[in-house]
Order: sequence, then structure tokens, then C-alpha cells
Amino acid sequence: MVARLLLLRAWPRGPAVGPGPLCRPLSSGSGSREYLQLSIVPTMHFQDSLPRLPIPKLEDTVKRYLRAQKPLLDDGQFRKTEQFCKSFENGIGKELHEQLVAQDKQNKRTSYISGPWFDMYLSARDSIVLNFNPFMAFNPDPKSEYNDQLTRATNMTVSAIRFLKTLRAGLLEPEVFHLNPAKSDTETFKKLIRFVPSFLSWYGAYLVNAYPLDMSQYFRLFNSTRLPRPIRDELVTDEKARHLLVLRKGQFYVFDVLDQDGNIVSASEIQAHLKYILSDDSPAPTFPVAYLTTENRDVWAELRQKLVSGGNEETLRKVDSAVFCLCLDDFPMKDLVHLSHNMLHGDGTNRWFDKSFNLIIAKDGTAAVHFEHAWGDGVAVLRLLNEMFKDSVQAPAVSPQSQPARTDSPAAVQKLNFKLNDALKTGISSAKEKFDAIVKTLTISFIQFRRGGKEFLKKQKLSPDSVAQLAFQMAFLRQYGQTVATYESCSTAAFKHGRTETIRPASVFTKRCSEAFVREPSQHSAGELQQMMAECSKYHGQLTKEAAMGDLQNQGTRPMRLTGP
Repeated sequence: MVARLLLLRAWPRGPAVGPGPLCRPLSSGSGSREYLQLSIVPTMHFQDSLPRLPIPKLEDTVKRYLRAQKPLLDDGQFRKTEQFCKSFENGIGKELHEQLVAQDKQNKRTSYISGPWFDMYLSARDSIVLNFNPFMAFNPDPKSEYNDQLTRATNMTVSAIRFLKTLRAGLLEPEVFHLNPAKSDTETFKKLIRFVPSFLSWYGAYLVNAYPLDMSQYFRLFNSTRLPRPIRDELVTDEKARHLLVLRKGQFYVFDVLDQDGNIVSASEIQAHLKYILSDDSPAPTFPVAYLTTENRDVWAELRQKLVSGGNEETLRKVDSAVFCLCLDDFPMKDLVHLSHNMLHGDGTNRWFDKSFNLIIAKDGTAAVHFEHAWGDGVAVLRLLNEMFKDSVQAPAVSPQSQPARTDSPAAVQKLNFKLNDALKTGISSAKEKFDAIVKTLTISFIQFRRGGKEFLKKQKLSPDSVAQLAFQMAFLRQYGQTVATYESCSTAAFKHGRTETIRPASVFTKRCSEAFVREPSQHSAGELQQMMAECSKYHGQLTKEAAMGDLQNQGTRPMRLTGP
């Protein structure tokens, strides 16, 4: 089993898009306690003028494909592959490329990849657990006493709602990649660029080497879920809903976190409601409905229809429309392996995997975000993580000494109950069996290497990312005796409705370097080995540019690097 796992630690600094320069905000004002920021540049100011994702030239794509195949094939196989590629490039490939270009010209409001990308995710019928949904873990709160489960759950919930309000008010700082912060990340730039019309704003930023990033996915962060449908699932968002969904021991609870005027419910009241939920001694349900979100999507679609026809339509509506899902686990994390298993899949009972994201808080305050992948990619989620962490640490809504409000939590907190017939109970039992079986196929292990890190590698003028990819190749060669193809995602958020592009890190450079280290280390000096690593790093940087920028660099436009050294 190959799992989609992102074990990232959110730091209190700006949003980390990659190991390169960070995308720093345009404004750092804290604003009122309803908002994280009060940006003078509207959140979506650059969206209309973002450049469109270019279609790479067919001949360049063929060349990249052959370079990726070179380390994997012997001479005879490679010559045959070259012939196939030449035939494709001059035949059906040319026709398909012309059709794609023509289709792109007829659909200028979006990117050529956006529709197929959504179809790819939403039409997939496999379980979204392990196959698609990743997670990102937070660092502990640096003030240890704030890692109390109730305190941290309250603070992170309030910070998430502040993010929601800031985003919807247009006060969230636009996501911008600064190549020359001294010119672009300044008060003068902000004051000027806000008066540039939206349809021209990107070009104004470009003049000072600042590159706004696509933020079209952000509206799916909250009040959103993926609904199982036959053949192709559906993404739904209900921004009118004001309630939070809380899961604990497989039980479902909802309560409002926004009042009728759209203001955040007082932190002490949220704390009181969470304390009430944590004190509920109800046993776990015999048939946990959450297991259904781990099922094959067609099976889940059929069972969901039975849930609706069985009198659960309103209950499901509250689950689907909730601002987000907060999962309170009743046990601490033992180590990083336990953390990874728990945040990636858990036991299947205390997550609603279809929600845009689940905020998971363990008994010891260990926190992570587990998110559904169809609606968006890591850039939006990582921004949310960084902002939540920074706000919850620097401006916590409650302290360990704070007293919960004296409020009628039994009346404010609604416990959701599902009506289950025999068919649904059988479906839940079957889902549990499949879930337990697939989870057993996943093995996670880790080694903490403390003798160096990305800062050391940068001082050696090596890309930390390229060294990580090289390490994968060396490990596989040592274990299985061969070089294999690997996949790495690269954000194309520099373009309107960009998603991700693929980097193929395996190359003739990584193969040569891996074999030198693994099979013949005594035959090379330290200087020679270091030179091989430098060649790997340089080539990986080239692949990263090509993935992030399409063929713009071949059309005379200055390339920009969103990932890499």
C-alpha cells in the first residue's frame, strides 16, 4: 500500500510553499479579534489577472519523457522507446496536441488541466482513505500547558473561525511569491497595488518581481464536503451554515460557532461546549456511521441513499454543511509512527473523511489536519495551518486558567443520531472489515537524522529536495538492486486554477550517483561524490522549473521557482 502522507510541521512563520523562499503576506496587521488580519490589499485582488497555465510544447514533453525513461531502460529498450515517441510525436500525438490547444482556446476562463483534474479525483471509485487523503501535523504549542486538549481544541477552533471570517471579508493577505521582497513586500507597494484594477494587478506585481498565486481553492476550505455519487462524486459548499461538527468516540455533535449576525461565538462558550462533549460518557456506537466514508465510493453512494431514505437526510445535511469537523481523540500519541497512523486513518470511527478537512486533537493536545484532496491541494491547507498555529500560539483565545462560560451546553449542543436499518448495519460492518484489512497493509517507520538538515545542505549549495529524492533512489537501489521511477508533486499555483504538475526525479544523474554511493563508494573520492550530488541538484532544479512554469521559460518569460533550493 502506497499512502498519501504529509507529515509536515506547521511553524509560526509565513506559509511554507517549498524549501525555497517563503510566500510572505502583503500585510501583517492583526486586526480585531474577529479577524486574523486586516489586509489593505483585498484577498482576491490578483485572481482575475493571473496568467493562464501554458500547454507545454509537444516536442519538449517528448524530450522530458525520454530523459525520464533513460535511467530505467537498457539500450535496446530505450531505442525502441525513442522510435515509439517519434512516431507518436509525428502522428496521433500531434493531432491530440492540436485538439488540446484548440480546446484550451475555447475555454479561457480556466486552465486546461482543471476539469480533468477534478474528474480524476471525483470519478475515482477507490476509498479516499490511504489512496488520496493526506494529513499535516502541527508542532506542539511551545507553552506546554496550552497543549491541554480542551485548551488547544478551543484555541485552534477559534483561530480557524477567525481565518474563515478574514477570508470571507476579503481581509486575508493575498498569497504572493516575492523574488525581491525589498521592493515588493513593502508598505509602499501595498498602497499602490491596491489601486491597480484587478484585471491588471498581476502585471503590476510582476514589474517588481512579485508573483501572486491562485487562491480559487480557498472557498472550499470551510462548509464543504465531498458527497458520494454513482460514477462521479460531487463537491458541495454551504456558506450559510454556522455550526461546527465535533466527533468523539464515534458520536456526532453540532453547535454554533457563529451567531446570527456572523460574529464568532465567545471563546468561553465554545470552551464550555467542548468541555461538555468531552464529559459525555456515552459508549461508542455499535455501528459507527463514519466507517461508511472509508468505503468504495459507489458502495458508499448506494448506502448514503439508504441513509437518506431511512430518515437521516437532515442529520446528513448538518454533517455536510458544518464549518469543519473537529475530532477529539481519547488517547495520547505514543510516537511519530502512532501519530502518522492515527492522523492518516485512525480507527475509522472518529473521522468524517469526506469533509474538506478534519481538525484532529489528541488527548495530549497533539494536533493535525486531515483533508480530502479533490477540492484542492496543499498550498491552501498549509496556509490555513500556518495561520491557525501562529494565531493560536501568539493570540490564544483561552488559557489553561480560563473558566468556561456558564451556559446551557446541553441545550446548545445537539447530539446527532442516525436511524439504521439492517441493510445499513450490514453495510457498516462490511465497511469496517474492508477498512481494517487495508490498514493492516500499511507499514510506517521513521528515522530521525540529526547530523544535518536543509540549512546545512543549502550551505553546500545543494537543494534539500533533490537530496531527499536522491536518498529515495539510493535506498531503493540498496534494498532491491535497481533504479525505479518516482513521482513528486510541484505546485502550479502561479497560474489561474493551477493544480500540481509531476516531477520525475529519477534521472541518469541520480542513477550514476546512487550506484557510486551504494555499489562502488571506495572507487570515488569525496570530491567526486560531492560533484555527482551537485549534478543531481542542478538537474532536479531544472525539472522543478519546468514543472512549475510549463513552457513559459521557452517563450522568453522569466521563470519563477515555487519549489526547490
